[in-house]
Amino acid sequence: MTPLQPYQGSVRKLVMAMDIGTTFSGVAYAILDPGEAPKIQGITRFPGQENAAGDSKIPSILYYRRDGTVHSIGAEAAQPGMELEAEDEDLVFVEWFKLHLRPDSLDSNEIKRRDLPPLPEGKTVLHVFADFTRYLFDCARRYITETHANGESLWTSLQDRIEFVLSHPNGWEGPQQGKMGQAAIMAGLVPDTPEGHARVHFVTEGEASLHFCIRSGLTTDTIMDGKSVMIVDAGGGTVDISSYSFVTTSPLSVEEVASADCILQGSTRVKYRAEKFLTERLKNSAYGNEEDIKAMLDYFDKSTKPIFKDSREPSYIKFGSMSCNDAKVKIRRGQLMLTGPEMESFFKPSLDSIVSAIQRQRQTASRPISTIFLVGGFAASPWLYSNLQQVVKDVGLTLCRPDTHTSKAVAEGGVSFYLEHFVSARVIKLTYGTVVNIDYDSRDPDHVSRSFGKIVRPSGRVVIPDSFSAILTKRAKGTRVRGNEEMSRSYFKESREVKTLDKMYAEIICYRGKKEDPRWIDVEPECFTTLCTVYADTSEVVKTPRPGRHGIHYAQSFDIVLMCGLTELQAQIRWTGADGKEMRGPAKIVYDDDIEASR
Repeated sequence: MTPLQPYQGSVRKLVMAMDIGTTFSGVAYAILDPGEAPKIQGITRFPGQENAAGDSKIPSILYYRRDGTVHSIGAEAAQPGMELEAEDEDLVFVEWFKLHLRPDSLDSNEIKRRDLPPLPEGKTVLHVFADFTRYLFDCARRYITETHANGESLWTSLQDRIEFVLSHPNGWEGPQQGKMGQAAIMAGLVPDTPEGHARVHFVTEGEASLHFCIRSGLTTDTIMDGKSVMIVDAGGGTVDISSYSFVTTSPLSVEEVASADCILQGSTRVKYRAEKFLTERLKNSAYGNEEDIKAMLDYFDKSTKPIFKDSREPSYIKFGSMSCNDAKVKIRRGQLMLTGPEMESFFKPSLDSIVSAIQRQRQTASRPISTIFLVGGFAASPWLYSNLQQVVKDVGLTLCRPDTHTSKAVAEGGVSFYLEHFVSARVIKLTYGTVVNIDYDSRDPDHVSRSFGKIVRPSGRVVIPDSFSAILTKRAKGTRVRGNEEMSRSYFKESREVKTLDKMYAEIICYRGKKEDPRWIDVEPECFTTLCTVYADTSEVVKTPRPGRHGIHYAQSFDIVLMCGLTELQAQIRWTGADGKEMRGPAKIVYDDDIEASR
């Protein structure tokens, strides 16, 4: 891959990408000096990992004190003897907190929210995210100041000009991005101002992984051939599947060819299934107590699971001491034996789900896919790789697993995303629109069946509510939108009181069902979700009085504009000012979690 282009900005800046994963997290950055080509670097030294310099990730774990303050995070929370200290000080352990943020719409046949390790009393996922984000930021600051010449003065010159890139699974949506943005503010990364908000950017883990693969030269042959690729980012909590086509090579331009997918079948599911199996097997054994099973699972997660590769060979879990024996449950000299098929049963549901997701992507992709790149922490599993390789080989696909350390793919890819934006078009996953009143038509059976809800507006118009007005529609083969491409639709609001038209707002609704033309929100109501609300101040617009059947009334016309080609959905209200000029805003996106509090 060619070197990064020289930075065209006029002032020095810092780009910092954070990959907060379910099981492990990392940070990458690049210093942008005007006229110079930036270099993407990973943070490779963290507190508690001094003996493992070069590690680009830390465990996504925390210990809290009972008063809600943080005791330790990351590698410091995994130090030898930490469990004894936690017991003595009555600390609360937190792991897998990222999965508490997942949208309810994400496929969760196997994992329910109640199955997740609980958060500490009085703490929301937002608090935990903020504490962990603050820790990663402090680690990055310490690393940069210690490893660069004149590090302290360098940091001082950059600390107010940092652009943050936060990655998230393909299945996360606007509300999840909103909470991550709030966590960044709570963590002190940026101030709670429009300027501060503008310094926080979002990228899907799938797209960040694509950038890493391109930057690492892994896709060179595919790019030259003009073919399409699929990125399977197999992590701890989720597996993200994304498909792209290389449209031009100079400059490089990439387009998404299928709607990105996300499944909750990461490596934590393997451990979860192993836990259920061990609990059942040992329920009548002296070693079925909570302490021994925890020790077994820790060893399984760190040693047994990562090296499993063949169902024809047994696997072993060490725990306790040489005196631990129970032949009935296959425990001998402190080792529990698992047969190959038993081990395979922990992995196979994840493999089956990944294969199904790959098949869905191939069926909906607008261009044929030739190569799959397997990245992420779970990609290191020899069993997953060899079995997935065989499955995709049978359908004519090539599977590549880069031999570089792909656990840093998302963080470094996040920096590349900010600098280069290779992806010029994306496929939308949902149909977006809003709910409107529609003119009553006595000849339309749908209208007649809803005639009990008729409303007479100030102008005398007879309308019925609950009509869905689509602004951007997802088609069966996917609807592709280009970066910064705008989709809009015109609306108007009327009122007897002119003051009520000084502020406009509209709810952006997403439809998750299978219909290409959903018309009513009272049909499949479970498929409609409020994604965000946009506001605008139209008080400066002169409203002309209009005569109507019921006296004088006023009206305000406006457009709802959606920009869905970016990795984060943007929306705003547009209208025409008194001088005929187009007006936009100030418009604000408020994620649905915050609507009640802001009223």
